[in-house]
Amino acid sequence: MKTKITLHFYAKSTKANAAGLLPIYVRLTVDGNRMEFSTKKFIDSAKWSPEMSKMKGNTENARSLNEYLDLLKSKIFDIQMELIHRNELLTIEVFKNRLLGIQDNQRMLIPIFKDHNNKIKELVGKEYAPGTLERYNTSLKHTVEFLEWKYKVSDIDIKHVDHAFIMEYEFFLRSVRNCANNTAVKYIKNFSKIIKICLANHWIDRNPFANYKAKVKEVERVYLSEAEIETVINKDFKTERLSLVRDIFLFSCFTGLAYIDVKNLTKSHISLGIDGEKWIFTHRQKTETASKIPILPVTQMIIDKYEEYPECCNQDKLLPILSNQKMNAYLKEIAGICAIDKDLTFHIARHTFATTVTLTNGVPIESVSKMLGHKNLRTTQHYAKVLDKKVGEDMKILRDKFSKIETKKEQKTI
Repeated sequence: MKTKITLHFYAKSTKANAAGLLPIYVRLTVDGNRMEFSTKKFIDSAKWSPEMSKMKGNTENARSLNEYLDLLKSKIFDIQMELIHRNELLTIEVFKNRLLGIQDNQRMLIPIFKDHNNKIKELVGKEYAPGTLERYNTSLKHTVEFLEWKYKVSDIDIKHVDHAFIMEYEFFLRSVRNCANNTAVKYIKNFSKIIKICLANHWIDRNPFANYKAKVKEVERVYLSEAEIETVINKDFKTERLSLVRDIFLFSCFTGLAYIDVKNLTKSHISLGIDGEKWIFTHRQKTETASKIPILPVTQMIIDKYEEYPECCNQDKLLPILSNQKMNAYLKEIAGICAIDKDLTFHIARHTFATTVTLTNGVPIESVSKMLGHKNLRTTQHYAKVLDKKVGEDMKILRDKFSKIETKKEQKTI
C-alpha cells in the first residue's frame, strides 16, 4: 500500500513575535496523520506568498529563505527515500524523530520472533516438542508474508503493532492464507506470545490484544465405532506393513496414547499397578503430565506380538512404530480396505479410546481424563464425546423407574 505524504509551508499568523513577524511553520501529513513544527525563520506577512508557500521577490533575503525551505523539503524527501530503500514503515513518528534528530530506539518484530524461535529450538526435547517449534516457525513465516502483503516491508517496529495490525493479520490468515477459524486463532495465539515478551520487557506500553477476542469453534471429533474397531481387528492384511500399522493404531485405541507418546515407550514404562495388574506409566510429551493406563487384553497381545521384534530389541522400544507421516498414509489405505468412510489418522485412535472404548462402557470421565494425561476435565470433555448409545442406556434406567411407578399406580386403582 502506497503511503501518501504531503508537505506545506505557511506563515503562522497566531504566533507573531514582538516585531510583528510571523514564524514559518512546516505541516507534514503522512497517511492522514499530521505534525507541525517551526522552521525557526520569521517573515513579514506582506512578503509571504501563501499560494507558492515561499517568500515573494528576488532579493537576497528572499533567495536565502527560499533556498532554506527547499533544503528542508529535500531533507524530508531524502528521509522518505531512505525508509523506502530500507523497507521500513513510513509513519509520522519516524519522520518526526528523523527531522528533529531524536534517536529512535527501534525494536523490530522479526528479530524478536526469530530469537524466541531459536530459544525453543535449543529446548526441543527438554521443554518443547518438535511440533511446537514447527508451529512457531510457520507462524513466523506467515508474519513475514503478512508484512509484505499489507505494508510492503520486511520488518516493522513493534511500537507500530496495534489493534488494527492484529485485525488485519487475522484477515490475512483467513483470506490470503485461507486458514480455517481454529487454525487462524492458533497462529494469532502464537503471535500473541511474542507480544507478551515485548510487554514483559517494557518494549511496548500498550497491549494490542487488549480488545481482541477470538473464539475457537468446537470441532466434531471423529472416532471409530465398536463395529469399525472389530472390522480393523479381524481384517487379514496381506502385507506386513499394513498389519504393523493396524496393530500400533489399535494399541493407541486401547491406551489413548498420542503418536509421540507411543513412539517414546520402552519396556521400562510397564510396571504393576495398584491392582496388581500390568499398567503403562509414562508422561505425555505435549503437557508433561503423568499418564497411567491399565493394560487391556488387546493391548497385551500387541505388546507380546512385537516383544522379539529386532527393532524393539536393538533400540529398546516397546513397539516398532513408523514415522507419523507414513502411519497416517497407511491408515488411509487401511480405511479403504476396511470400507471405513472416515479420514483415518493416528490421532483418531485417541478419540476412539476416549469415546468408544471407555466412556461408552461406563468408565467415569474423571478416570478417562487421568488416563489421557489431561490437566483439566474440560479438555477431556472435548475429546470424550458422550455418545447417543450411552444417553440411551442412561435414559432407559430412568424410563424403567417411571414405568414401575406407573404400574404401581395402576395396581392401586384396580
